[in-house]
Amino acid sequence: MRLAQIAVGRHKDGPDRVLCQRYRERPATLGRGLGLAGPEIVELPESRGRRPDERKRDEAAAITARLSPGLVIALDERGRSQASDAFAARIAEARDAGTASASFVIGGADGLADEIRDAAGLTLAFGALTIP
Repeated sequence: MRLAQIAVGRHKDGPDRVLCQRYRERPATLGRGLGLAGPEIVELPESRGRRPDERKRDEAAAITARLSPGLVIALDERGRSQASDAFAARIAEARDAGTASASFVIGGADGLADEIRDAAGLTLAFGALTIP
């Protein structure tokens, strides 16, 4: 199963980018033995729309254009928290069912549009705090 991260916004140079690169290498190395490939990192430009609903609509269209068929995992503050072992079991279940890809979707500053959250097979929150 191919892993992808589709995010609105770009990572800036500096310590965050270095840390993200380190975490990107982990699944690339460990994932092969588990039947996982990637992750592919897709950075989408933020919408220049004037209103939040317009920006979310533009960003949802860009996200949808980059999604591969498979499991969509929306990362959103309205999602639910999940323990690591339960999340790993969900990914393994999808992989074992022959799901071709799992796409982790991160919205822009205004969050994800409803249609992206509604299309997601899983909506996760890492907590109530949102950090850009």
